Amino acid sequence: MLATLGVPSVSAQSAGRRIQVAGIAFYNWENLFDTIPNNPEGRDEEFTPKGQRQWDGRKYWEKVGNLAYAISQFATKTTPIGPAIIGVSEIENRSVMEDVVNQPALKKWNLQVVHHDSPDARGVDVGLLYNPRYFKLEGVTNHRLTAVPFRTRDQMCVVGSLMGQRIAVIVNHWPSRIGGQERSEPNRVAAAELSKSIADSLWRIDPNIGVIVMGDLNDDPQDKSCAKILGAAKDPDGVAAHGFYNPWWRKLDSGVGTLAYKSQWNLFDQIILSGNLVNCDDNQWKYYEAKVLNFDFLKDKEGNRQGYPKRTYSAGSYLGGYSDHFPTEVFLRRYVK
Repeated sequence: MLATLGVPSVSAQSAGRRIQVAGIAFYNWENLFDTIPNNPEGRDEEFTPKGQRQWDGRKYWEKVGNLAYAISQFATKTTPIGPAIIGVSEIENRSVMEDVVNQPALKKWNLQVVHHDSPDARGVDVGLLYNPRYFKLEGVTNHRLTAVPFRTRDQMCVVGSLMGQRIAVIVNHWPSRIGGQERSEPNRVAAAELSKSIADSLWRIDPNIGVIVMGDLNDDPQDKSCAKILGAAKDPDGVAAHGFYNPWWRKLDSGVGTLAYKSQWNLFDQIILSGNLVNCDDNQWKYYEAKVLNFDFLKDKEGNRQGYPKRTYSAGSYLGGYSDHFPTEVFLRRYVK
């Protein structure tokens, strides 16, 4: 999760300074339902052994193992036991999150689970995993999006201390593009307004808290919800402490995305940072890198899907993949004595 490294410059070494690095990731788990038909409204019927997907124990545990393995590969030389925080979406309940973190590939990380049942019409929620060695949980609030004419995911705001510095992570899964991007855009604009309102409320209480808005936003960085409503800028220079910087805008410009549809890449899986995590002193957590974790093993190798995320199902056929989205991660660093 966090590594302490010797600073390479001689002057920094002589001053006794080291670098700490922390990763913060997001991953859409693409309909991770258990196999039990336990939703009173039948919202999970599709993902049961007798449902349309014929979703049985073998398929479920294969997907759970796949996701655990994928997350285990988030580890880097500077974050040898993975990200400090991982936001997730498209999960049915707390139990499926616990099944993933208890897999052999992840169990040694001791990831803790934050979950809340949302009123979503499909029965999916957002959640958050964190490593208690590096992130101390202070509180969780859940915020309902009432400005849309249907039931959707609540926004989860998790507040805590990342090695002594307070941050808040707002985990999102904004309304989809069903009906078309333009027709459905007002729903995501409303979601962005809610995220911005949560951030503003956090800053009224603690002006110094770093705020991260993450999730499957169902919009790209240049779209109105992100660029105008959140005000997430393409360039970090000049972003105010209580403004936002979007490091994914230039990634998409270069042709890198997290999901593809009809040969068109989108980058919906974003991690957007407040200005006080971007333009700040080096002894505070400070953004320095963003990555789409498009590992080769996460990619489909077949036909016209080649290079796209290898999903669980395609056109009704079971593929045994990971997710229809690639995960994303940002890295923060700071100098310490």
